[in-house]
Amino acid sequence: MDANATPAPAPGRRKAVFKAAVLVLFIAVAIALVRFTAVRDFLTAEGLGRFLAAAGLWAPVVYMAIYAVGVCLFVPGSILTGLVAVIFGAYWGFVYVWIGAMIGASAAFLIGRNLGREFATALIGDRLRRYDDAIERNGFAAVLYLRLVYFPFTPMNFGMGLTKVHFRDYFFGTALGILVGTFIFTFFVGTLKEVWVSGNWAELLSFKVVFSVALFVFSFFIPKFVNTARRSRDEVDA
Repeated sequence: MDANATPAPAPGRRKAVFKAAVLVLFIAVAIALVRFTAVRDFLTAEGLGRFLAAAGLWAPVVYMAIYAVGVCLFVPGSILTGLVAVIFGAYWGFVYVWIGAMIGASAAFLIGRNLGREFATALIGDRLRRYDDAIERNGFAAVLYLRLVYFPFTPMNFGMGLTKVHFRDYFFGTALGILVGTFIFTFFVGTLKEVWVSGNWAELLSFKVVFSVALFVFSFFIPKFVNTARRSRDEVDA
């Protein structure tokens, strides 16, 4: 920090601390709500399926809203994604997951930005500030990279809100970064669901099932490919 800079007024510091405390409380309550209340019983294929069946034609909209709220409440994305593939199938499931994830990711980012950014700014020193400035300059690439290497989804949503990254860069980096992984996972689960429902176990050897399994396995190598490409680029730049 610049030695000649004027210290933030006490009311401003108190406001930043209060907002950060609200953020921490929000996260703690969200985790407790999902882990230790009846909400977790709702997050099953049967429970969610009954609820969406009652929603009728509005089921996709209701599901996307549930997904968005779930992201903010630290519900594991794999649970909600797997459920939608079972309920809606691979292709529509992918669409609904992607939209719900984008709404939830955007909401979590804005919560982190509005409640925690001021406090984070007061804490970072000169060294961390350089990283903060760098992520502001290269926000899209940084977000895209972290999404492709499967950095924990919800913690990253809130955490990015604490940085200087522009919302525009965060939004488009997330939108592109989660496309591949989301499609592969929903396609894999949706395909297995079709075989299970049909009862035709011979279909396990069909091209579609083998292809979905291959895609699912391939998804685990995406971070390695991304890291290799990044190292190669750094070597060229050096």
